Amino acid sequence: MKRRLRINLSGAVQGVGFRPFVYHLAGELGLTGWIQNTTDGVVCEVEGAAVQQFLHRLRADAPTLARIDTIETREIAPRAASGFRILDSDVQPDSQAWIQPDLATCPDCLAEILDPDNRRFRYPFTNCTHCGPRFSIVERVPYDRKHTTMRGFPMCAACEAEYQDPSDRRFHAQPIACPACGPGVWLSVATGVRIAEHDEALKQSVEAIRHGKIVAVKGIGGFHLFSNLASTDRLRERKRRRSKPFALMYPDLASIERDCELGERERELLPSSAAPIALATKRNDCEIPDSVAPGNPRVGVMLPYSPLHHLLLRGFANPLVATSGNFSEEPICFENETALRELSGIADLFLLHDRPIRRPVDDSVVTVVADQEMVLRRSRGYAPIPVRCEQSKADVLAVGADLKNTVTWLRGGKAFISQHLGDLGTEHSLNAHEHIKRDLPALYPATGEVIAHDLHPDYVSSRASGSGNRVGVQHHHAHIVACMAEHGLSEKVLGVAFDGTGYGLDGTIWGGEFLLAEAGGFERVNWLRPFPLIGGERAVKEPRLTAMGLLHAAGLPPEDATPGEQQLLGRKRRTHPDRRRSPHLSRRHLRGHPARGAPGHQGGGRIRCRSHATAGGTQVQPGGF
Repeated sequence: MKRRLRINLSGAVQGVGFRPFVYHLAGELGLTGWIQNTTDGVVCEVEGAAVQQFLHRLRADAPTLARIDTIETREIAPRAASGFRILDSDVQPDSQAWIQPDLATCPDCLAEILDPDNRRFRYPFTNCTHCGPRFSIVERVPYDRKHTTMRGFPMCAACEAEYQDPSDRRFHAQPIACPACGPGVWLSVATGVRIAEHDEALKQSVEAIRHGKIVAVKGIGGFHLFSNLASTDRLRERKRRRSKPFALMYPDLASIERDCELGERERELLPSSAAPIALATKRNDCEIPDSVAPGNPRVGVMLPYSPLHHLLLRGFANPLVATSGNFSEEPICFENETALRELSGIADLFLLHDRPIRRPVDDSVVTVVADQEMVLRRSRGYAPIPVRCEQSKADVLAVGADLKNTVTWLRGGKAFISQHLGDLGTEHSLNAHEHIKRDLPALYPATGEVIAHDLHPDYVSSRASGSGNRVGVQHHHAHIVACMAEHGLSEKVLGVAFDGTGYGLDGTIWGGEFLLAEAGGFERVNWLRPFPLIGGERAVKEPRLTAMGLLHAAGLPPEDATPGEQQLLGRKRRTHPDRRRSPHLSRRHLRGHPARGAPGHQGGGRIRCRSHATAGGTQVQPGGF
């Protein structure tokens, strides 16, 4: 019996080869109908005797990169039409479709750029429906070429034929390009003068790195600074990065295993479509200099994830240092002119291209704990895939904290998390933060916006969160609720947050918290004993001062304290007359205050609190003091 169904699908169903998959599946099952990208996801109609089998295989055989969130079906009257068509995208003002992350080069595209007989031989912008840029180039949904930064590169006849052919793996691959019609690459000095173009630029870049030069390379989501291992100290000095580790990019998995110990999970993650930096333990006999990760038994390693990176790394048997193209504490550079200006004091040469980057996307960092992936920095390959938050009905823009900042746009029960932005300590980083705050809501329009910010009134992110319906969120409560959302928990939990310092409801600095928490509030049931935080915020970056505060609280003044530190130890504690009543104390009021607890509450008591949005900010309702 013939049936006709209208099927609406949401989730990661655009930019992953989903429409070609449905096209071929319908043909295999003898079904007629059509499929179309929409701002909500994908909609299709299928008619025939095998409709139920089609529904089953829609999930079971979906493309590897697809992630179907919901399937809604509706029985409609048969139309006795012939064939199966792919319709033009339907653009509506309200968007629910997911944007895919940038995806690492697939094996088929890699084989093409290494094949001298292929027309894309050594072409650094080769991609297909299974790989290539997505989030870094899309300007709005639906994900069509005209809505990406590739709209300035009209397809040649050969690429157009591939793009229109449902049997080709480049069918509707929006960043499709070739040497005849796509972006190009060139090598320049800091003044912008070109010294080589196309493949010659790649070859000269390899030779420059081999001879100790530092080369700034524009990739998918921004710039890397590449150097050989012997130039690590010079790179560290120029970048003003005294001790933080650098990442290493290896040509292949086997070369990583010569230097590092990898488990099965790391072997899966490194060559995956996300291609993150993975933390790995160095072997005792490895040749990685200590200057790469000073005093650290582990090092961040990654594989090439774009054709350009593959072509650079092919010329090296050893790894290259590949660190973000920025000065320490600054956001990653992603525009040619900015990189030439900002990185001229670091890089000797610049490998540039003319494919515009819509938004900067740094490398993601993961580690493996108990055979499970733990994402330490969520960016390229992961952002902006959402996390389900079904208990939330409001549309919320969460602006994050001042360190390791990300921005999250919560709408329709899904939290769309931005790429990693870093610390908000400079004008450049604040500009990047402002850009992302506008960017996510523009991709996923909604009304009734609530702005959530850290409770600390002196955080830059809090002060810059704007006016309107603002809600202050206690720092450690936010961490615990984020874990609840990640694991799909809605019931009340006992959350333990050992996350350093966070502004407390009583005006002191909290840390080491035991919170009986749910999404809308918490009870602070216990905490670590308070102690003086010597030097205030200085102690956050100088652990020696934190240790002195602990020794002082235990009645064991350190004997090796400098005169300045002795002065800090002897400084009388300052208090604020309204510190319990006002949640809006500046950082200067925190100097000398006890950390990790409230005076007079040495454990055992409870603080019950719930935050409410008011016109004037956050109103805290304390109880149980």
